[in-house]
Amino acid sequence: MTKRRLDEVDRRILDHLVRDARTSNRRIAEVLGVTEGTVRARIRRMEDEGQIRITAVTNIRKLANPALAFIRVEVERGSHSRAVAEALARDPQIGFVGIMVGGFDILAITMVQSAEQLSAFLHANVHAIPGVRHVECSLGARFVKHDYRISRIVACGTTPERQNA
Repeated sequence: MTKRRLDEVDRRILDHLVRDARTSNRRIAEVLGVTEGTVRARIRRMEDEGQIRITAVTNIRKLANPALAFIRVEVERGSHSRAVAEALARDPQIGFVGIMVGGFDILAITMVQSAEQLSAFLHANVHAIPGVRHVECSLGARFVKHDYRISRIVACGTTPERQNA
Protein backbone atom coordinates (compact mmCIF):
# COMPACT_ATOMS: atom_id res chain seq x y z
CA MET A 1 0.00 0.00 0.00
CA THR A 2 1.42 3.39 -0.96
CA LYS A 3 1.52 6.04 1.70
CA ARG A 4 -0.72 8.96 0.90
CA ARG A 5 0.44 12.39 2.00
CA LEU A 6 -1.89 14.35 4.21
CA ASP A 7 -3.16 17.47 2.49
CA GLU A 8 -4.14 20.75 4.12
CA VAL A 9 -7.74 19.65 4.80
CA ASP A 10 -6.52 16.41 6.43
CA ARG A 11 -4.12 18.39 8.63
CA ARG A 12 -6.81 20.84 9.67
CA ILE A 13 -9.16 17.97 10.55
CA LEU A 14 -6.38 16.42 12.63
CA ASP A 15 -5.75 19.75 14.39
CA HIS A 16 -9.33 19.60 15.69
CA LEU A 17 -9.17 15.92 16.62
CA VAL A 18 -5.87 16.36 18.49
CA ARG A 19 -7.42 19.02 20.70
CA ASP A 20 -10.59 16.99 21.30
CA ALA A 21 -11.24 13.70 19.49
CA ARG A 22 -14.91 13.96 20.50
CA THR A 23 -15.43 17.02 18.30
CA SER A 24 -18.27 16.22 15.94
CA ASN A 25 -17.70 15.87 12.24
CA ARG A 26 -20.42 18.49 11.76
CA ARG A 27 -18.54 21.04 13.91
CA ILE A 28 -15.23 20.38 12.12
CA ALA A 29 -16.97 20.71 8.75
CA GLU A 30 -18.51 24.05 9.76
CA VAL A 31 -15.16 25.47 10.83
CA LEU A 32 -13.34 24.20 7.74
CA GLY A 33 -16.08 25.12 5.26
CA VAL A 34 -16.47 21.58 3.89
CA THR A 35 -19.28 19.06 4.12
CA GLU A 36 -19.74 16.70 7.05
CA GLY A 37 -19.43 13.81 4.59
CA THR A 38 -16.02 15.08 3.52
CA VAL A 39 -14.80 15.12 7.12
CA ARG A 40 -16.27 11.67 7.84
CA ALA A 41 -14.75 10.17 4.65
CA ARG A 42 -11.32 11.67 5.28
CA ILE A 43 -11.24 10.46 8.88
CA ARG A 44 -12.30 6.98 7.75
CA ARG A 45 -9.63 6.97 5.00
CA MET A 46 -6.88 8.07 7.40
CA GLU A 47 -7.94 5.35 9.86
CA ASP A 48 -8.16 2.68 7.14
CA GLU A 49 -4.72 3.61 5.83
CA GLY A 50 -3.25 3.51 9.33
CA GLN A 51 -2.35 7.20 9.35
CA ILE A 52 -4.39 7.88 12.49
CA ARG A 53 -6.05 5.99 15.28
CA ILE A 54 -8.57 7.63 17.54
CA THR A 55 -8.20 6.43 21.12
CA ALA A 56 -8.60 7.50 24.72
CA VAL A 57 -5.51 8.42 26.72
CA THR A 58 -4.84 8.41 30.43
CA ASN A 59 -4.72 11.82 32.06
CA ILE A 60 -1.54 11.37 34.04
CA ARG A 61 -2.29 14.46 36.12
CA LYS A 62 -5.22 12.53 37.66
CA LEU A 63 -3.20 9.48 38.76
CA ALA A 64 -2.34 9.22 42.45
CA ASN A 65 1.46 9.39 42.25
CA PRO A 66 2.46 9.19 38.61
CA ALA A 67 6.12 9.11 37.76
CA LEU A 68 7.54 8.63 34.31
CA ALA A 69 10.49 6.29 34.46
CA PHE A 70 13.10 6.79 31.77
CA ILE A 71 15.08 3.57 31.49
CA ARG A 72 18.41 3.81 29.68
CA VAL A 73 19.86 0.48 28.64
CA GLU A 74 23.36 -0.37 27.51
CA VAL A 75 23.67 -3.71 25.72
CA GLU A 76 26.65 -6.07 25.66
CA ARG A 77 27.27 -5.58 21.93
CA GLY A 78 25.59 -3.34 19.39
CA SER A 79 24.29 -6.41 17.62
CA HIS A 80 22.12 -7.13 20.66
CA SER A 81 20.30 -3.80 20.49
CA ARG A 82 17.42 -4.98 18.31
CA ALA A 83 16.80 -8.18 20.29
CA VAL A 84 16.86 -6.34 23.63
CA ALA A 85 14.64 -3.57 22.25
CA GLU A 86 12.13 -6.12 20.93
CA ALA A 87 12.07 -7.90 24.30
CA LEU A 88 11.39 -4.58 26.04
CA ALA A 89 8.70 -3.70 23.50
CA ARG A 90 6.84 -6.96 24.25
CA ASP A 91 6.45 -5.90 27.89
CA PRO A 92 2.95 -4.41 28.24
CA GLN A 93 4.13 -2.12 31.05
CA ILE A 94 6.50 -0.25 28.74
CA GLY A 95 4.94 2.40 26.54
CA PHE A 96 7.96 3.48 24.47
CA VAL A 97 11.12 1.76 23.26
CA GLY A 98 13.68 3.36 20.97
CA ILE A 99 17.12 2.34 19.76
CA MET A 100 19.25 5.41 20.35
CA VAL A 101 22.46 7.00 19.16
CA GLY A 102 24.64 8.45 21.89
CA GLY A 103 25.47 7.61 25.49
CA PHE A 104 23.22 4.55 25.73
CA ASP A 105 21.78 2.01 23.31
CA ILE A 106 18.06 1.89 24.17
CA LEU A 107 15.56 4.18 25.86
CA ALA A 108 12.38 2.73 27.34
CA ILE A 109 9.67 4.71 29.11
CA THR A 110 7.06 3.47 31.54
CA MET A 111 4.88 4.89 34.29
CA VAL A 112 5.32 3.82 37.91
CA GLN A 113 3.78 4.77 41.22
CA SER A 114 6.93 4.52 43.37
CA ALA A 115 10.68 3.94 43.34
CA GLU A 116 10.03 0.57 44.97
CA GLN A 117 7.75 -0.44 42.11
CA LEU A 118 10.37 0.71 39.58
CA SER A 119 13.10 -1.29 41.34
CA ALA A 120 11.00 -4.46 41.31
CA PHE A 121 10.11 -3.92 37.65
CA LEU A 122 13.75 -3.41 36.65
CA HIS A 123 14.97 -6.52 38.44
CA ALA A 124 12.17 -8.77 37.20
CA ASN A 125 11.71 -7.44 33.68
CA VAL A 126 14.74 -5.52 32.41
CA HIS A 127 17.83 -7.03 34.02
CA ALA A 128 16.56 -10.51 33.11
CA ILE A 129 16.78 -9.82 29.35
CA PRO A 130 19.80 -11.52 27.77
CA GLY A 131 22.26 -8.97 26.38
CA VAL A 132 21.52 -6.20 28.90
CA ARG A 133 24.83 -4.95 30.31
CA HIS A 134 23.89 -1.84 32.28
CA VAL A 135 20.67 0.00 33.19
CA GLU A 136 20.21 3.55 34.45
CA CYS A 137 16.92 5.23 35.34
CA SER A 138 15.53 8.65 35.95
CA LEU A 139 12.14 9.39 37.46
CA GLY A 140 10.15 12.40 36.33
CA ALA A 141 9.53 14.30 39.56
CA ARG A 142 7.05 16.90 38.35
CA PHE A 143 5.16 17.41 35.12
CA VAL A 144 5.76 20.87 33.70
CA LYS A 145 4.15 20.14 30.33
CA HIS A 146 2.26 17.12 29.14
CA ASP A 147 1.18 17.17 25.52
CA TYR A 148 -1.58 14.64 24.97
CA ARG A 149 -0.43 14.09 21.38
CA ILE A 150 2.36 11.93 22.81
CA SER A 151 0.29 10.33 25.54
CA ARG A 152 0.35 6.94 23.86
CA ILE A 153 3.95 6.70 25.00
CA VAL A 154 2.94 6.60 28.63
CA ALA A 155 -0.62 5.30 28.38
CA CYS A 156 -1.44 3.32 31.49
CA GLY A 157 2.11 2.32 32.34
CA THR A 158 2.56 0.10 35.37
CA THR A 159 -0.59 0.53 37.37
CA PRO A 160 -1.39 -2.08 40.02
CA GLU A 161 -4.14 -3.52 37.80
CA ARG A 162 -1.68 -4.13 34.94
CA GLN A 163 0.89 -5.69 37.25
CA ASN A 164 -1.58 -8.33 38.31
CA ALA A 165 -2.83 -9.01 34.78
